Amino acid sequence: MHLVVAFCLPDVVAFDLAIPSEVFGHHDERNRYTFVTAALEQGPVPTTSGYDIHANHGIAALKDADTIVIPGYAPHDPPTTPVIDALQAAAQRGARLISVCTGAFALAAAGLLDGRRATTHWRDSGELAVRHPKVNVDADVLYVCEGQVMTSAGVAAGLDLCLHLVRLDHGADAASDVARRMVVAPYREGGQAQYVERPTPTTAPGLAATCTWALARLADPISVTAMAAHAGWAPRTFARRFLSETGTTPLRWLTAQRLLEARRLLETTDLPVDQIASRCGLGTSANLRLHLARDAATTPTAYRRTYRGSR
Repeated sequence: MHLVVAFCLPDVVAFDLAIPSEVFGHHDERNRYTFVTAALEQGPVPTTSGYDIHANHGIAALKDADTIVIPGYAPHDPPTTPVIDALQAAAQRGARLISVCTGAFALAAAGLLDGRRATTHWRDSGELAVRHPKVNVDADVLYVCEGQVMTSAGVAAGLDLCLHLVRLDHGADAASDVARRMVVAPYREGGQAQYVERPTPTTAPGLAATCTWALARLADPISVTAMAAHAGWAPRTFARRFLSETGTTPLRWLTAQRLLEARRLLETTDLPVDQIASRCGLGTSANLRLHLARDAATTPTAYRRTYRGSR
């Protein structure tokens, strides 16, 4: 079974630790992962929240880990030499290394982010860039995947990355199951586009009903006028109301939902690309390729190969 070890440095952020523990440590009938906590030494580890957590294992647990997660911590001082050595050894043997929030400082101190793109909390991105100039710090994304090394932005962005890992390991349906169980927003764009479920904006009742109506008809030609008529408003009034409540225009929202549906079909079916483009309302396979390239910098074939699940 895939062993996930959350390695807790002093002044660990309790919320950052709770994210991987809930995603990977929750025991269900599938038992996809084994999850343990570790620290330099077994025992209590102080948190930034004013209480200690108990690490069940010492640093030796990293030797057997398939995935190592470094939760955020207060990075006043660099990790000790044993920690750096253990992280480097894990990377050399091919383990997957993940950071949540300021956990990126530990990976950077071990040299594992040199020459790589990485992210951390927006508040700490400048400090990460100053301390580790060989790291290409990107503060504008939720997470970044660079081969076996992956970093997420602040706090809750770690959940987006952990859901992304579940999808890579076990497919889109598994990630959707975890998101539903945790009662979290199932889709947020990150460094790599991700998909779990199609969201309906939280808006006034009229808009929500119209969005639901449009989602059921993505294959049909839908105009702003048709959406406005369903909501019972004049087109210009509807467009203004939609923009103010969702932050985007009706047509941009509709295009985004069609692309999400295309992703779902790529992940869960063997339909040809041209049929997927038709079913989601994007028209042609060329149009689907164009939108997917803009949104995720990939092709439909590559996207399907990546997100159908590797296990």
